[in-house]
Amino acid sequence: MNALLSRLNLDPYIASILGMVALASALPAEGIGMTVASHAGTGAIALMFFLQGARLAPRAALAGARHWRLHTAVLGSTFLLFPALGLTARALAPGLLTPALWAGFLMLCVLPSTVQSSIAFTSIARGNVAAALCAATASNLLGILLTPLLAGLLLSAHGGLSARGVGDIVLQLLLPFAAGQLSRPWIGEWVGRHKWLTSLVDRGSILLVVYVAFSEGVTHGIWHQLDARHFTALLLLDAALLAAVLVATSGISRLLGFGRPIALPWCSADRRRAWRAACRWPACCSPASQ
Repeated sequence: MNALLSRLNLDPYIASILGMVALASALPAEGIGMTVASHAGTGAIALMFFLQGARLAPRAALAGARHWRLHTAVLGSTFLLFPALGLTARALAPGLLTPALWAGFLMLCVLPSTVQSSIAFTSIARGNVAAALCAATASNLLGILLTPLLAGLLLSAHGGLSARGVGDIVLQLLLPFAAGQLSRPWIGEWVGRHKWLTSLVDRGSILLVVYVAFSEGVTHGIWHQLDARHFTALLLLDAALLAAVLVATSGISRLLGFGRPIALPWCSADRRRAWRAACRWPACCSPASQ
């Protein structure tokens, strides 16, 4: 299997993500199975943030919070670059997708990334996890306000604000991270010596999220709602959007002097690893791991 993946130049983790999509398509979680899988995913995400909190020194977390250049780039990419590219794509090729698919595509363009995907993929790329945590959290909190406003402008839709989003971020993400920081004097050194555990939880949480998300889509008949032509067009459009954002954020990263992967793709000297890590939607924007 490794030889085949090497011949195809396909990263084993990306193959695992595709495998979760195939598994969800063939054996989607339903009923009690969906409940168990959802709770397992939530638990894995909380554990990931706990371990990251135990691993990161408080000074590193504070430095990440002060990384204003990164936060500016993340927010600009999330709430300006992505919506602008989405509108441009629809203006250039309005007949490429159905109105419903265009609405979904534009909605994707106004959503911030999930915090867990930002942390997990930045960790996998050996980047600045502390800065990614702060940037992704800020974009999600602002997204509670800005996403409905942008959706209303782009889609002529109406939506409301939800305090539940803030509660989810605090309870599922920030509290486990704070608990990890508090427990750092006792377990921080052990977590640092067992990096394989952090890596396993990072990767496993994303695989669970992908499986649960696609299971839900399959049970709602996602594969029966798309014909081959529109599905292919949607894949190509998503790929073009990702490529455009990678090029743009690569330039932004060089201009701002980012030296290693943070929350923007292509910030690393090892660009091959950064490219693979960016096979989610970029952490600064809206990911395929939504």
